[in-house]
Amino acid sequence: MFNIVLYAPEIPANTGNIGRTCVVAGARLHLVEPLGFSLDDKTARRAGLGYWQNLDVTTYASWEDFLARNGLSPADERLHLLTKKARRTYAQSTYRDGDYLVFGSESSGIPEPLLAAAPERCEHIPMLRDCDSLDNAEAWEAHEESLGHTEDGHEAILRQDICGNFVNPDDYRISALNLSNSAAIVLYEALRQTGFPGM
Repeated sequence: MFNIVLYAPEIPANTGNIGRTCVVAGARLHLVEPLGFSLDDKTARRAGLGYWQNLDVTTYASWEDFLARNGLSPADERLHLLTKKARRTYAQSTYRDGDYLVFGSESSGIPEPLLAAAPERCEHIPMLRDCDSLDNAEAWEAHEESLGHTEDGHEAILRQDICGNFVNPDDYRISALNLSNSAAIVLYEALRQTGFPGM
């Protein structure tokens, strides 16, 4: 059985959809607070439809609480930290029964201190660059800058990111997949690698 971990999820519909995916895939859902909604929220339950009552879900007060209650260390080999800041793709990783697929909040992802504590556990889902996928990439960039979400100014050289990878500073991506889509993509790769047990 695989484990989906959502660190500080903000959108109830995403969590509901991920819960539904967990039920049909035989995975457990772990929610690390703070949550951007109440688990009694009708939106989360509506997105999960009739599946929510069958969901194996646990909530944790913090990342440290999650690690302790599951007998994990910050860089445990069973952790897979999904972030657009990683060089290795999720498809280059090896998944084993019992692994934890960790996804960050919709607005800010997994906090950088957690990524920095386990750079070898970081993975990303390949996506087109903003300039190749968004006709209005400049408008998105200006919007993100106004919210303070962009990287600091960079020199036109390669630099090392928080995960220890060397990346092109001009290749920063604003666009990203929806959280529930990302969770399904990685979970089904893990299930494929393990032969879709019980399916």
